[in-house]
Amino acid sequence: MKLSILDQSPIGTGQSPAQALRNTVELAELADQLGYTRYWVAEHHAMHSHGGSAPEVLVAAIAARTSRIRVGSGGVLLSHYSPFKVAEVFRTLEALYPGRIDLGIGRSAGSSPIETYALRGASSLPDDFDDKLVQLLAFLDGSFPPGHPFHDIVVTPTGTGRPEVWLLGSSPRSGAVAAQLGLPYAYAHFINPAPTRSVFADHRARTGGSGKAILGIGVYCADTDAEAERIYATQRAFRKRLTRNDVRPVPTPEQSLLELADGDDPLGAERFEFPRYVHGTPDRVRDQILAITEATGAEEVIALATIHDHADRLRSYELLASAFALQPALA
Repeated sequence: MKLSILDQSPIGTGQSPAQALRNTVELAELADQLGYTRYWVAEHHAMHSHGGSAPEVLVAAIAARTSRIRVGSGGVLLSHYSPFKVAEVFRTLEALYPGRIDLGIGRSAGSSPIETYALRGASSLPDDFDDKLVQLLAFLDGSFPPGHPFHDIVVTPTGTGRPEVWLLGSSPRSGAVAAQLGLPYAYAHFINPAPTRSVFADHRARTGGSGKAILGIGVYCADTDAEAERIYATQRAFRKRLTRNDVRPVPTPEQSLLELADGDDPLGAERFEFPRYVHGTPDRVRDQILAITEATGAEEVIALATIHDHADRLRSYELLASAFALQPALA
């Protein structure tokens, strides 16, 4: 099974946003060495807890510091942007790093209404994602029909390959759209774990089993169960904060345990077929992930982790790679 990483560039308490971005690049370098398949960076806006607001910039920085791993966006929030400009940016990245660039596209706003307004401008329609996605694919493929206003536009640089386009989603509808457009699909189980089995089954049915699909899940791996519980406490407290629209920097494990001491733990009350996040020792984590992938048919897992300490996050991904016997890159 393929393993990949989705990095939201978490900003820990006491850390700077600049350090969070440097941590992202360092983790990508490690992932390249360990044998992970791809490394995607997320897009968030106006949050003190996440440093990645410009995935295309991070993709360029990561691709320059790695040699094998695929690098991409997880994803570009296309509703905010011009499809023409996004096509040019990712064609440029593909020209610089041929055969290694993924263009993951997301529907989510990733911001509050006022920030969405600031990103899109007053002239953009509030729900034009589907049209923009079709335009983006036409720009990348040069497939606007004769007579279309954009038919003669040249997307530069020319003579390069096309980045691999993925549709990201957290609903059954997004999986259906991916199948309709012939796009590989990445499902955010960590956002919406309730329909995961049915989403994958529907995607297989619509594609005749030929469509590529990735399962996105939270993973917290440590040498002992006790240590895994400690680093996972950060995610639990962070999610509790999100229910209150609290986007302060990610708390330390010690802060997290204090905040959870009142017994209010949104994750603790969840009862889904498959857990939103898995945590534990490498063997335990591997068994939980395999149970989900065997049930859904997912052939690739993209893991994310909101962990305060960078060393703990590096260790978690090292142990995960070891649990699945990933093949390290040759020196």
